[in-house]
Amino acid sequence: MSLFPIHAFLAGRGPNGAGRDLKQILAFDDAHIEGVHDFIQWCFPLHEASFVVPGAPVLSRAEAEAIRADPAALSGLRAALGRMTRFYAETEGWLRAHDHNHLRITRILSALTDLLGSEAAAEFHAFVTARNAKAGGPVNATSLRYWESALRGP
Repeated sequence: MSLFPIHAFLAGRGPNGAGRDLKQILAFDDAHIEGVHDFIQWCFPLHEASFVVPGAPVLSRAEAEAIRADPAALSGLRAALGRMTRFYAETEGWLRAHDHNHLRITRILSALTDLLGSEAAAEFHAFVTARNAKAGGPVNATSLRYWESALRGP
């Protein structure tokens, strides 16, 4: 079976654009998660081009359908979600008014809504908003609105 590139990556059968496979990314320490900027588009693909990483993959409708139908790809997506959830639980650098992680969170929520469904997205949203609230609510209102909007899908 021929797989699309993002599908192959999430299913553990192919590398991302930088030549890394999903297992390598899941093994990133927090410093790598924070400092490497070309993996998030592969772990949480969207139907539109990235403004931050030129050349990052764009999810087609056909590839999204293939991912939704493949238990291995969905397992990879859930593993990526688990790693990012751990990152946001264990670090605090993103808990400020403006941070690039706010864009990542919006991307994660959008991808989850599309590929795993509204329940998975709502759970992650509840987690990041509770974490923000516990920190005194430092995340700016615009980012919070984008997160909320991502739950409604494209």
